[in-house]
Amino acid sequence: MGDIRSAREIALEKVERLGEATQEERLQWKYRPGGEQLAHRYLKDDENLIAGVSRFDEEARRYVRAGAAEVLSRSIALPKNDFAKNLNRKAMEGLRLIKTDKAQLENTFSRMRQLFNHYLDQGEKQRRQAHQQLKVDFEARIRPELEKQQFGSFQRMEIDVEKLPQFQQEWRKVLNQLDSQYLLLLKEYKEGLEALQ
Repeated sequence: MGDIRSAREIALEKVERLGEATQEERLQWKYRPGGEQLAHRYLKDDENLIAGVSRFDEEARRYVRAGAAEVLSRSIALPKNDFAKNLNRKAMEGLRLIKTDKAQLENTFSRMRQLFNHYLDQGEKQRRQAHQQLKVDFEARIRPELEKQQFGSFQRMEIDVEKLPQFQQEWRKVLNQLDSQYLLLLKEYKEGLEALQ
């Protein structure tokens, strides 16, 4: 029969197999959170990003900038409202301050702006058309049921299907589906931002 080992013994064996953390990993663990906090304060409280990074020694700055860049790039979202637009602008400004590959950074920002403009222009048209089509389809589905319940007296009444929870749920699904194509591209651009120096 085999030995029965405790969960602790199994966990200790796994830790031994992982080995020691490298110096690079230790530095990341130590300094990246500082960069993340700095970026949060920059976005929320307008803290000076350059001054914040310069408070760290030269060896740590690379990790601090990487942590800040991750938070800033994650903050970029589809421009669904003015808050998102302002946050995008601020996050992009912050990335300009801490990234060194300015040409590639501006190239990525240019592609993001094109995506955002398409989302606001063509995407808005798509959303309006989809909303209208869903409304027509929903009314066509709901009207016969309501007429049955009301014995035909519902024919001349207007139905505001947009207020129905079922319509709102269906509309959220359609919106998510329409936004998914934009989100996929945006995710790719954001990953590119994080990879830049």
